[in-house]
Amino acid sequence: MPMKFRRTLFAAPAVAALLLATPTAALADESVHVKLLALNNSGASGTATLTALDNGDLKISIRSTGLVPSSPHAQHLHGSTSGMDFHCPDMSADTNGNGYVSTEEGMPDYGDIFVSLTTQGDISKASGLAVDRMPTADAKGNLTYDRTLASADLPKGTIEHLKDLHVVEHGVDANGNKKYDLDGLGESTLAKSAGLSGIPEEATDPATCGMVAGAAVGSVPVGGVATGDGSTRDKAAVWYGTGGLALLAALGIVVVARRRSYVLSRAQR
Repeated sequence: MPMKFRRTLFAAPAVAALLLATPTAALADESVHVKLLALNNSGASGTATLTALDNGDLKISIRSTGLVPSSPHAQHLHGSTSGMDFHCPDMSADTNGNGYVSTEEGMPDYGDIFVSLTTQGDISKASGLAVDRMPTADAKGNLTYDRTLASADLPKGTIEHLKDLHVVEHGVDANGNKKYDLDGLGESTLAKSAGLSGIPEEATDPATCGMVAGAAVGSVPVGGVATGDGSTRDKAAVWYGTGGLALLAALGIVVVARRRSYVLSRAQR
């Protein structure tokens, strides 16, 4: 056997072994980066990073600007794990015609509260209006949120269906006085339905929404890639899962082709 062919034949298994040995670390954590776009002409925007940790926990980081300053902002993961194709609403969802999409009006599009993104304590739907445990924007309207949610506290199927969930931040300033008050849009119908009174509608109307679709942890989104909104996924795990296998297949073809060429050349001598 010629030395050049022998080196090629033995090099292929070595590369294959390297590819198969490496993915363990690359597949440990996966992150989804989501653009938070303004709703209700809030002027707010931001980014959210959701990282599925290898122990089943979910790490969430949110950076937003343009929110109502020095005010708490309720924020949630909206959606479900039942396979619904949710998406961020547009102004056509304003069914009562007051110029603002309320939380209730937006729910048919982005789904019910799935996880409450509180700063501490309970994260269930029951804490959806726990404004005392929601992050507060600073005096310039900037909001920073970092929390790791324990797997035991997450609803069943959260990580597997992360693609079906949406990040929604609430709190708008309808009358431009840089605070929530009843003069803007009156009393919150959402709060009243939960037995709470005196909470301004401004505090509960959505200000931003980001779709976790098109490139999220788990399977292909229900609505297909077209339902995405520019969110991105870390590519390392995908490369090893698909590109790595493709490379292995290519190496196999090269080895077989060269082996056939070698055999034919020997037979013709």
